[in-house]
Amino acid sequence: MTFYEHQADPVAAEMAAFPSRDRAAHDAHWTNRVLGDPLTISRTVLVDGEVAGNVGSWLDAQEGRRMIGYWIGREFWGRGVATQSLALYLAEVRDRPLYAYVAVSNVASARVLEKNGFVGEAETETGHDGIEERLYVLN
Repeated sequence: MTFYEHQADPVAAEMAAFPSRDRAAHDAHWTNRVLGDPLTISRTVLVDGEVAGNVGSWLDAQEGRRMIGYWIGREFWGRGVATQSLALYLAEVRDRPLYAYVAVSNVASARVLEKNGFVGEAETETGHDGIEERLYVLN
């Protein structure tokens, strides 16, 4: 599965400050949490018929917020694919507000959100994994 390969890319995982899953954990996550959750809304990103990544949103059970995330394969970076994919997703999925956590070090992902109308909170948070993150909100 291309999604597995994208998240297993060590450069992409480092930039996103998100640990790669092994194959079994990745497949279980997609089977149970993405495809198996009726509240998750996922879309595959295609560029010229090739799988470039994915965009999705889900309900955070603890906070009761609709979160959004995306992952674009590194071979598609720098071409506006993430920005355009998120814009298309937001035009289709009209749920608001939407929330996204982004590692402070992931400037490119923050920029994608900002270009699509998300506003970053002034304060940052340090997650249980020690990663400093900023919460972005689209109302």
